[in-house]
Amino acid sequence: MSKTPALRSSSKDIERFLKQKKDITEYVGKQPRLIFAVDATASRQPTWNSACRLQADMFSATNRVASLRVQLCYYRGFHDFYASHWLGDSLKVAQEMSSVTCEGGHTQIVRLLRHALAEHADMRLRALVFIGDAIEENADTLCDLAGQSGLMGLPLFLFQEGSDPNVTQIFSHMAKLSRGAFARFDHNSASYLASLLSAVANYAVGGRKALASDSSEGAKLLLKQLDL
Repeated sequence: MSKTPALRSSSKDIERFLKQKKDITEYVGKQPRLIFAVDATASRQPTWNSACRLQADMFSATNRVASLRVQLCYYRGFHDFYASHWLGDSLKVAQEMSSVTCEGGHTQIVRLLRHALAEHADMRLRALVFIGDAIEENADTLCDLAGQSGLMGLPLFLFQEGSDPNVTQIFSHMAKLSRGAFARFDHNSASYLASLLSAVANYAVGGRKALASDSSEGAKLLLKQLDL
């Protein structure tokens, strides 16, 4: 029994499909992209649940402005490094974070920065946000990568949990080299961290102009450093 001939797409159908694919690619390419990275080693376990809640505040201010696409990155354990797909829904980011448990291990900030630079070279990022409390890597290597980030137009927003003076010195220098910003917080300043995260989200979407129109404490601190 002969088979029914398969329907063939017309040249107009093919052109329409290719145009739709191009339009989708161009739209995604225009959406602001930001990497949200966290240290998930054992020392951060006491404040991990707080971080999971606060990250939602980072995107709430942008909902009426544009679709901010976020990639969640974290490291933990023995060379365990994770980078999510690009997500356009803060709830999905929250779900990703809530499924993570902290594990003992060394910091992998060098690996994170190299990953971010590779992503930035493929398609421009507006910023990288990192929350951590320790550095166990070579400071010169970290600062070199931060300088590369600055030359490529990728600002680093580094938020230190705690008050380790060595971490403060290196993070603040890295932020300056990348033309980004640095701030410290502790478990008693959750609202301050939320303000910082929301300010970065506004910056990622609208640049300095959006940050200047934000009257929060976090926005003022970041803007002051960005204008140096």
